[in-house]
Amino acid sequence: MLSFMVALVLIARPGAPQGVPGPGRGVSEALAQERAGIVRNLRYELIFAVPADRREPVRGRAIARLTLAAPHRLVFDFVQPADRLHRVRAGGRALAPAVVDGHIVVPAEMTTAGENQIEFEFEAGDDALNRNDDFLYTLFVPARAQLAFPCFDQPDLKARYTLTLTVPGDWQAVANGAEARRASEAGAIAIDFVETPPLPTYLFSFVAGKFSVESATRNGRTLRMFHRETDAAKVARNRDAIFDLHASALNWLEEYTAIRYPWGKFDIVLIPSFQFGGMEHAGAILYSAAGLMLDESATQNQLLERASVIAHETAHMWFGDLVTMRWFNDVWMKEVFANFMAAKIVNPSFPQVNHDLRFLLAHYPAAYQVDRTEGTNAIRQSLANLEEAGQLYGPIIYQKAPVVMRQLEMIVGADRFRDGLRQYLKRYSYGNATWPDLVRILDGRTRQNITEWSRAWVEERGRPAFTTSVQLNGKGRVAAITIAQSDPRKRGLVWPQQLRIALGYEGSVKELRVYVKQPVTSVRGAKGLPRPLYVLPTGGGLGYGLFVLDEASRDYLIGHVEDVPDALTRGAAWVTLWDNLQESLIGPDAFLDAAMRALPREQDEQNAQRMLAYVARVFWRFVPPAERGARAPALEAMLRAGVARGRTQSEKAAWFNAYRDVVLTADGVAWLARVWRRDERVAGLTLAEPDEISMALELAVRDAPGWEEMLRTQIDRTQNPDRKARLAFVAPALSADPAVRERAFARFRFVENRRREPWVLESLQYLNHPLREAHARRFVRPALDLLREIQQTGDIFFPTRWMDATLWGHRSPEIAATVREFLAEEPQYPERLRWTILSTADELFRVAR
Repeated sequence: MLSFMVALVLIARPGAPQGVPGPGRGVSEALAQERAGIVRNLRYELIFAVPADRREPVRGRAIARLTLAAPHRLVFDFVQPADRLHRVRAGGRALAPAVVDGHIVVPAEMTTAGENQIEFEFEAGDDALNRNDDFLYTLFVPARAQLAFPCFDQPDLKARYTLTLTVPGDWQAVANGAEARRASEAGAIAIDFVETPPLPTYLFSFVAGKFSVESATRNGRTLRMFHRETDAAKVARNRDAIFDLHASALNWLEEYTAIRYPWGKFDIVLIPSFQFGGMEHAGAILYSAAGLMLDESATQNQLLERASVIAHETAHMWFGDLVTMRWFNDVWMKEVFANFMAAKIVNPSFPQVNHDLRFLLAHYPAAYQVDRTEGTNAIRQSLANLEEAGQLYGPIIYQKAPVVMRQLEMIVGADRFRDGLRQYLKRYSYGNATWPDLVRILDGRTRQNITEWSRAWVEERGRPAFTTSVQLNGKGRVAAITIAQSDPRKRGLVWPQQLRIALGYEGSVKELRVYVKQPVTSVRGAKGLPRPLYVLPTGGGLGYGLFVLDEASRDYLIGHVEDVPDALTRGAAWVTLWDNLQESLIGPDAFLDAAMRALPREQDEQNAQRMLAYVARVFWRFVPPAERGARAPALEAMLRAGVARGRTQSEKAAWFNAYRDVVLTADGVAWLARVWRRDERVAGLTLAEPDEISMALELAVRDAPGWEEMLRTQIDRTQNPDRKARLAFVAPALSADPAVRERAFARFRFVENRRREPWVLESLQYLNHPLREAHARRFVRPALDLLREIQQTGDIFFPTRWMDATLWGHRSPEIAATVREFLAEEPQYPERLRWTILSTADELFRVAR
């Protein structure tokens, strides 16, 4: 199918210059360097007219003002059919430019030394405007502004923007700049926004539609929140927490960076079914509404995740917005500092939470899920064209990089590290910088060679593997403990890092600190100690890598992990045991037995939620379908008991959600149906509309008696119009009729049916549910065939999530073979998409073996 990202054919209009060299498809690094070398003092004046009828186009006018040292061709990016470009003027003169590969080429003879003004009239593409019937929002990261208007779509050509929006009279509008004035005209309103400070195109944004607006004042600063939630009680319950968390994050960041908030006004926009958790548009952050507007049944993890995403996006106002990477090969820098700062910011708001454990569980499992695979990637990668920039995003930059940055902070020292970041932010404010720029600053503050340290951690892919060895003397005491580090990819790399070796004794844990910077390291302080029950090199939640436990430690922990007295050490033990399960050093039955035995005794809610997630994963992925029925009664009984035992609504919700996701027995399904029908209550747990929707979907995929009526009833009783529309879209994927499910999948072949990515992903997850595995095998190859188009037409996380949703329910050798055959048949397949497939399929490959 021809998509909008297919390269446009050269259209020779009358009067167009002949022989103009084509700039090539996308934004190549060479093109970006050419433009960055010549363009100065860039400003955009943008006007968009948004009609009430979504079928009518958004019309726009753009004026680019810039300075050139000498006449030079100007290559603007505009990836739309040529007939959507209505008029171009350069210096007041009309021209018919060449349109090549999604670019508008203004020839050098139409430019002049000094100030230049290029004007465009056009129809904006809907692809990055995310148009719905009564609202729209722009999402231009990493290089999608060119889908909406002609521009230089690269991060190091920052510009000042002025914006005028004409929207229906009953709509609200918000943008990066503050509102300057508005005027009514024929049922519409025209709103002018003040000029912004310098911004890259991917951070320019506006939102318009039917929104309600809440406002609050915190520390003398006015905050506004735009939302579409129809449950007034839900808004009231969340409102102050959302404002307070933003205010705390702003205060913390101003103090840490020693730089005042740089963007003037501060707005928050909650988007239903948003593609991301949040997006850091300067002055107007966009969030997924579901992530911030929490229900009464929210778990501790959901509360922490809300605080974390707020802190993350607020940190971007400095890290990414104020100082921006020069090229998207350094996109990880803005993400690592946003996540790293978020971990620090959240701590004071949750004094009862073990934050070292929070850091461990929020980062290590997700990073390992990619870094253990053949599809892993380096934190910092080369990037020839921004067309591929979306594939740089993922757990390696979001979860591994903060672990790496914590190690760097320990090497440099917390105060010197902070002072180095202050110098970096001040030096490059409103500009662009690279990782080597920051390394040079930090290198000057420590005797360590940060450049050399960076090679293994930042520039190379993969993780180290560690093995431990315990030697005893003749009296049964420790003679020596050694840690051996190796490079699984045989490059001879060593990853220098701080470790805390946890030695377990009856009722206590002793930690020994060690800095490993060579292939074999002897643990100081171990000699002469009593023989430990176990040796856990991931004590303190610090060590990063595959830690192959010695046999005695592995046997003790899998049999007695609940006896480990310290919550952080227990959490580290579970993450390490899961890694050893992946390496087939622990069997799934033994792991599941250990978790079911330990869960009733676990007092830390973070650990309990991680264990519950592992239980569900083992049950669906590692336990053969024929054995699930035998294990289900005991598992459900354990989970029901956990719901009853929960001390808080948050704990009860975590156990109930796990039960809902794995229930299989007829009695268990019947109980869940009674709860959904409101015939039976869960004592101490208030279930809201999203909870009931989730129950209806889980009951339907299990073919519960009356499932069709359940779905119809749930659609009817859903009050929120956005949730109602999403449920109606997903419902066909739940059908017991295979033909209906096949038609539900067939919708995704057409790009217009993939616009609401969260709806598509939820549908795909249910189509590939383990209970539908046999029939779902027919969807895997078509889903693989669509992946390149998914990458070309979707947002940055869509390709990985598409593959996750496709493969999560499969465990058969046949599907593992299907994936490998696809890769074998596509030797020229884009490398980053190949990595996406390999990382997503890794667990499937392991189980199938």
